Amino acid sequence: MAKRGSLPGSGRLTELDLVSYGRRGRHMPLQFSHAHVDQIGRTVRGVPEVMVKVSGGGKSMAAVKAHLAYIDRHGKLEVHTDEGEILQGKAVANHLAEIWNLETGRGQYRPQPKPGTTDRRPKQVHNLVFSMPTGTPPQKLLLATQKFAREKFALKHRYAMVLHTDQGHPHVHLVVKAVSEQGERLYIRKATLRAWREDFAQYLREFGVAANATPAQLRARPKERMKDGIYRALKRGESSFMRRKAQFVANELLRGGLRAEPGKTKLLATREQVVQDWIATAANLRDQGEPQLAREVEAFLRRMPGVVTGNEHIAKALLANVAAQRSRTLSAQRERSMEDRAR
Repeated sequence: MAKRGSLPGSGRLTELDLVSYGRRGRHMPLQFSHAHVDQIGRTVRGVPEVMVKVSGGGKSMAAVKAHLAYIDRHGKLEVHTDEGEILQGKAVANHLAEIWNLETGRGQYRPQPKPGTTDRRPKQVHNLVFSMPTGTPPQKLLLATQKFAREKFALKHRYAMVLHTDQGHPHVHLVVKAVSEQGERLYIRKATLRAWREDFAQYLREFGVAANATPAQLRARPKERMKDGIYRALKRGESSFMRRKAQFVANELLRGGLRAEPGKTKLLATREQVVQDWIATAANLRDQGEPQLAREVEAFLRRMPGVVTGNEHIAKALLANVAAQRSRTLSAQRERSMEDRAR
């Protein structure tokens, strides 16, 4: 499923069509490898999925210093550097930004863009976040992130990281200088993030943490794309974008119901392809002597939720809120009625 998802092979994820991989053919393997079987097992058993995302990146010295100060909570948290140091204090943000020689970076002295225009200055750093669900040992998450950074960036890109444990789920903020010491710029593409998720999950498993990295479509968990700034504002309850979207959905419901969204047909077609691939995977697993895992795949398919668009999610939440308000109103009316009768 090159366009829909991937499973691992030989220790790394490779693009894989679940149906054709298990199908006998002159140029195809005859069966799933042990790595593929392990990956299928982790996916259908719901092993926690890693999250690796790009969370912006400063385009000026001031922006980089501000982000470094934000992630170390203005000197309260430890900062782990690419040189193995552990730094702490209010001066750390300025110190790192200066020793990384950001002021010499291309575009550093370009004028700030005018309001309402696109900022085309190149990033001075990439801000990355590595996260796992609540219950993951924070120190092991930090160790896995440190190994990831060493493997990907050591002796090339300067970097620093900070562990956060104050938001329910542990996560590590990793700041990576965009231009290497050799003058090469780091470009982060979709394929880069896929590979990084796979490697990070592997490093976590090496430290004894159950972790998986499977595309959302294969897990029937498609996510509506949301810009990082909107996501953070939404969590704070300040997203004007989401307020406008919720108002649009509310107006649609008042007019009689949501109109069909153009993307729904594509989502349904993708889901059907994923389902058929999993069915074929179960059959192939039985053929190669893995009946228990085949049954787990079939149980996973039965648990797979229906396809729901972003607007449908919002509509469900709005209707649930209306129902809850009605329930509270009825309860209050009943209480007043009982009080009146008691008098």
